[in-house]
Amino acid sequence: MLVHPQFDPVAIAIGPLSIHWYGLMYLLAFFQFWWLGKLRIDRGAAPGWRIEALDDLLFYGVLGVILGGRLGQVLFYEPTYYLAHPLEILAVWKGGMSFHGGFLGVLVAMALIARKHQRSWLEVTDFIAPLVPLGLAAGRIGNFINGELWGRIADPSLPWAMVFPQVDALPRHPSQLYQATGEGLLLFLVLWFYSATPRGRGAVSGLFLIGYGSLRFLAEFFRTPDAGIFGHSDVVSMGQWLSLPMIVIGILLLYRARRQPQGR
Repeated sequence: MLVHPQFDPVAIAIGPLSIHWYGLMYLLAFFQFWWLGKLRIDRGAAPGWRIEALDDLLFYGVLGVILGGRLGQVLFYEPTYYLAHPLEILAVWKGGMSFHGGFLGVLVAMALIARKHQRSWLEVTDFIAPLVPLGLAAGRIGNFINGELWGRIADPSLPWAMVFPQVDALPRHPSQLYQATGEGLLLFLVLWFYSATPRGRGAVSGLFLIGYGSLRFLAEFFRTPDAGIFGHSDVVSMGQWLSLPMIVIGILLLYRARRQPQGR
């Protein structure tokens, strides 16, 4: 069996200043968002979009991800802990960011962008959807480096079963890497090529919701479930409950988009 390397969460330490791997993964996520967005604009895959608008998208998106992600972790997963330790809410460098919370934060941020640039909300979300998955992959790699969000117990004969010494001596699924591959790389490839052809408004956003929601739902079968506000369950986890509405809304958006003329 493999053993988790127990990485030092601090990547660079200069005197009292410490830069954590988790923070670096977020910086990588934001950089790839801007670079892929510029690539889409330069290739003409996003008619009407300019670099100036992309800069605004990144700024508002960063605020949405960080504020929404942290509040989502506090409200959806660990309200009791953070109620007892309110100052810990600010310690984002220690990890603890909810995707679904960050997703809601980004939706609010994109509504502000849509209003500022006089575009429809779905036009904005269609543009950013292919730029998100690789950033999600970077975040999951950060989880793996931190040795958090470990998987469920696995068959010892599984070649990549991994022991997380900080948890116990049992073989587990490296679920962080499963999610980095599925919700990250695979979803990126699907959305990147799907969005290369003009689609009805909301189609790309809908496919993102279906893709992420479905892949996250499956990944939860290999990940140790979080208790969440509905309590601890080995049947339907908090992550699965939050993913189900995404799938339903995504299907509705795709259905709606197919009834519209193609184009943006």
